[in-house]
Amino acid sequence: MATPAASGAPAVPVLPTLRGRRDDLQPVLRRIADVILADPVAAGRLTIDQLAAAAACAQSSVVNFARELGFTGYRDFRSALVEESARSAAHEGELAFPVDIDPADPLEISVARIAAADARAVRDTVRLLDLAVLEEAARMLSSSRRILLVGVGASGLAATDLQYKLTRLGFSAQALTSVHDALPAVTALGEEDCLVAVSDSGRTTDVLDALEIAEGTGARTLAITGSPASPLARRSSSVLLTASREPSFRAGATSSRIAQLTIADCLLVAIGNVLPDAGAAALARTRAALEDRRR
Repeated sequence: MATPAASGAPAVPVLPTLRGRRDDLQPVLRRIADVILADPVAAGRLTIDQLAAAAACAQSSVVNFARELGFTGYRDFRSALVEESARSAAHEGELAFPVDIDPADPLEISVARIAAADARAVRDTVRLLDLAVLEEAARMLSSSRRILLVGVGASGLAATDLQYKLTRLGFSAQALTSVHDALPAVTALGEEDCLVAVSDSGRTTDVLDALEIAEGTGARTLAITGSPASPLARRSSSVLLTASREPSFRAGATSSRIAQLTIADCLLVAIGNVLPDAGAAALARTRAALEDRRR
């Protein structure tokens, strides 16, 4: 749950947090979330009774919704929503683009929507990033004897990218994107090892099974997910959150993957800060090893 600031607004962005928690809300609260996410600017103009009517619920449900997100009440939530919507609207008119992509749209419009969604995913992911948790994750990885990264589908691409970055820094890292490879490998982990579990939904069965096995071995666990209330987030030692909106026409496509790649880049920098000399030396060695492969 978000922690309110002194003014009553949470310390984390309203809309990215709401998108990440939407699937974990009770049905009545999810209806309220859908009304807001469909048009944040318009939702910010609604009184509590208007929002309740739009979501077909009682006003008390709207109050509970605001408190569920960490606000003292609807007035605080509405104020934060209006402020954040105004800031978002200043970024290249992003709110002018609907969340979904219509296959009937001209290619120019579809490309613009993709660019806006991907840029928003990167920006919101960085805004969600807890620097203390990032540093903790960097220290955990840098002190691990062996690192296994598990992800399937698009998340598997992010796991593979992070494996490449960690290997360049001199760590023993392996990305596994098949459950038949991942589960046996996880059984060999120990207390000095780490499992990095990547799943946008936080509910991928293969990834959760790997996490369960890692827990039994005593290995440390790091989740990279877009769902803070998911089983993966709740059960992992550390959690780094991503922010993205997956349109149905591009389900599992670029925005969630780009958000995960952003986390991987941030982890690389954080590890470099934790181990500045070793990291620089490892990068120099790997760069030299590849230098003569270019023409």
